[in-house]
Amino acid sequence: MVHLTPKDLAARWRVSVGHLANLRSEGRGPDFIRPGGRVAYRLADIEQYEERTLVRQRKAA
Repeated sequence: MVHLTPKDLAARWRVSVGHLANLRSEGRGPDFIRPGGRVAYRLADIEQYEERTLVRQRKAA
């Protein structure tokens, strides 16, 4: 199973690590785990979250 650190996910989404911390504290964002007390994100959870929050653009008529 592939895991990403907050730094990895921040780079993927082009946001700050602090923004991810805010999402976690607000109960938003992808699920995460704390192996050994460190935050990690499972790639499968990230991909599911991205799919759920995908905004589809409508084509102009």
